[in-house]
Amino acid sequence: MSGKYDLVIVGGGISGASLLYTTAKFTDIDSIALIEKESEIAAINSHHTNNSQTLHFGDIETNYTLEKAEGVKTGAELLAGYLENHDPDREMHAKRSKMVLGVGDEEVEKLERRYHEEGFGDLYPKLEPIGREEIGEIEPNVVEGRDPDVEMLALQTPDGYVVDYGETAKSFVENAREESNVDVFTGTEVEDVTKNTEGYTLTTGRGPFDCDVAVVAAGSHSLQIAKELGYGEDMVLLPVAGSFFLADDLLNGKVYTLQMKKLPFAAVHGDADVHDGSITRFGPTAKLVPALERGRVSTVGDFLDVFGLNAASFLSYANILADRILLPYVLTNLLYDVPELGTRAFLPEVQKVVPNVDLDDIERAKGYGGVRPQIVDTSEKSLDMGEAKIVGDDIVFNITPSPGASTSLKNAMRDTETILEFFDEEYEFDEDAFRADTIENFPRGA
Repeated sequence: MSGKYDLVIVGGGISGASLLYTTAKFTDIDSIALIEKESEIAAINSHHTNNSQTLHFGDIETNYTLEKAEGVKTGAELLAGYLENHDPDREMHAKRSKMVLGVGDEEVEKLERRYHEEGFGDLYPKLEPIGREEIGEIEPNVVEGRDPDVEMLALQTPDGYVVDYGETAKSFVENAREESNVDVFTGTEVEDVTKNTEGYTLTTGRGPFDCDVAVVAAGSHSLQIAKELGYGEDMVLLPVAGSFFLADDLLNGKVYTLQMKKLPFAAVHGDADVHDGSITRFGPTAKLVPALERGRVSTVGDFLDVFGLNAASFLSYANILADRILLPYVLTNLLYDVPELGTRAFLPEVQKVVPNVDLDDIERAKGYGGVRPQIVDTSEKSLDMGEAKIVGDDIVFNITPSPGASTSLKNAMRDTETILEFFDEEYEFDEDAFRADTIENFPRGA
């Protein structure tokens, strides 16, 4: 089952699937293959239990600068448009209210400044500041039990897309497979990637796959493969495992707390599950783990391959973890996975969203949570707050921490343009048709 292709994509999560869809449907590349090591598409981090279900627009993520928010907004609108166009029955997504909540004078002042002075009110026309009474009308449990003398403000929008990224990835692949030039191989692990005179040879259990151009969209493993080919020598990974807690029907939509600008991790938020509105999910936590996949001991060795066990890596970790904000955050998050103690320790985070919740109302979400790779720049000995993309000789490596799923189609469009450059403009990308299928379906009315 091996073969020769113009383009091979490694990885069947939301990133690889969106690129397969974009190249298959909107370019004239002659032959394309997607290779996924799991037995099904989107089985790891894109699975709906392993991420926070959020389509990030940048409007309520208070650790985003205006510049970052502008980029994320475009990417989110592409994916939202795809969902509006291809998921009219809301099997892959739900649309609900979302808000970021400020409680107390300091937080309220931050939100007011963000909305009025920093430009977020202009960038997001549907985003509105609302007070205690309006918050209570939308999310009664957020207001009930709070001190009436404490000031409250929320920035709220109806554009709260809750997404099953696993089903969305499968939709991308199903649509791509309609094209005769596309092959999809699941249960096929890439064991080695080598450069040859015409492109690359990917060694797998099914035999070798030869291609002119390759894109590696394998999450944390992308950097591992890149390093084997001599790329990304000044990068290592800080793998962060997220966990969640569940409660009964407490929220109608998504409610964020304010995020710390210095941290790349999402603030704790609560939201109704994408498939079952009677379940409320709180999280994520952010625990550092020495593995590239949650619960798979075999990926500890993969982490060590990427880490390198050299002085630059150790010094970078030491510099990052010595930060007076990050270190307490990391240590606190370690507590949340301790049986019994963890639930008790996490309860105050939940009460920031729903004050009247008590210990008996929440439980650990068993089997939930994935690993997100945060990029460490060993030359600067610092965390890189953005996604990492390495463009090599006829090969691209995508390592996509949050919000990589939200911007997957934007990333796919950018990678498609790079791929066509690799082919010396032999093929074309129909961007107008791509936009007509995606972002032009995004509802912009109030």
